[in-house]
Parts: sequence; C-alpha cells; structure tokens
Amino acid sequence: MYHKEFFVFDGDKPMKAIIRNYTESDFSSLIEIQRECFPLPFPPDLLWNTEQLSNHITHFLDGALCIEIEGTLAGSMTGLLIDLENDDRDHTWAEITDNGYIRTHNPKGNTLYVVDISVRPPYRKLGIGKWLMLSMYDVVIQHGLTRLLGGGRMPGYHKKAEEMSPQAYLEAVIKGKLKDPVITFLLRCGRTPVRVAANYLDDVESCHYGALMEWRNPFKLL
Repeated sequence: MYHKEFFVFDGDKPMKAIIRNYTESDFSSLIEIQRECFPLPFPPDLLWNTEQLSNHITHFLDGALCIEIEGTLAGSMTGLLIDLENDDRDHTWAEITDNGYIRTHNPKGNTLYVVDISVRPPYRKLGIGKWLMLSMYDVVIQHGLTRLLGGGRMPGYHKKAEEMSPQAYLEAVIKGKLKDPVITFLLRCGRTPVRVAANYLDDVESCHYGALMEWRNPFKLL
C-alpha cells in the first residue's frame, strides 16, 4: 500500500496532504472530482463509473492513487502496466486503457501507462497534480519499470489548429512560445515528448490529438 504524508502551501499557510491508494469508499468523491475537472464539451461517457474504479483497485491497486488535503479528497491519478516497446505503433487512449476499465493491465509490463490524472479546480494552485505525478514515478521505480508513458491532451490546440499542425503546436509549447494547460504542466512534471498521436481521444478542444510523453526511470539503463 502506498502512503505518503507531507505539507502543501496555500500562500504561506501549510496544509496537510496525504497521497494513498484509493478504495471503494472513495468512489463517489472520485466521480464528483471527474465531473468538476472535465465539464462539457468533454464527453460525459468518458468520466469514471463505479465498475471502472472497482477494476482499478482490483487489477492494479499500486496504480490507483488519490490525494487528501486537510481530509478532503482533492485529486486522483490512475495507471496500468503495459508491454510497449515500439512508440511508433498507433494506439488510442481507449485501446490501451480498455476504455478506462484497464482489463488490458499486464502485470509483467515494462511501462506504467497513465490512464488519468484529475485535480479539483480549487486545489490546483497547491501544486498537487505534480505531487501525484511524482508519486506515480515512485511506483515506476518500485516495480523496476522502464518508464511512465501517457498521452496528454492538448486543449489549447483548437485555438491554433488553422495556423499550425499539431506537431508544430507541441514544438511551440516546448520552446515556450505557447502555453498549453496540460502539456506545459506535464513538462513541469519532468515528462518529455515522444510524438503526437492522431485520433487519440474524443476531445474537441485537442482536435482529437494527444501528445505521448514519457518519464524514464533513472535507475534503468536505456
């Protein structure tokens, strides 16, 4: 079981934080967090349901993390293990994650694949999304995996789609010429881009593209 206690700061005020594995008693709060984090036009059928959450804790409990701030559930992150050597192989979020049900989880996989990360909007200024990501890096190291991999949304891309390709948009974000709510956050968490994936997710804001981004286990040779 994963359990980490520390403090986050709201300005100069320290607030107690706990990152732990989520359990069945957290399901209703996790579903509400998803509703807050992904309002319309994000497809409602992509939000968590109880069957998916049950599968998360059954198939890969180590990859089912949540964070409490002063006793209130403020966010979560979920992953599964896959065996993926060729990053050129096209895949969608739905294919890799089994539409979030993670029956595709492979206990002998070499890669921790991010299914989701969600932080309640009022808590985002506390930096807890980055804490969740760092904690999932702990899981990568604990299991001796090669890396963490996942497809990041590019929600700012629809504003630039008529001006540039998705790859050019990603490169502009990497160079600091543009800022994207998700991709910039992932860069700040230590993730590095692998490539752009077309038709990755049913996401109008991203024009259905995703940016595959990884974090390599520093204790594993390339």
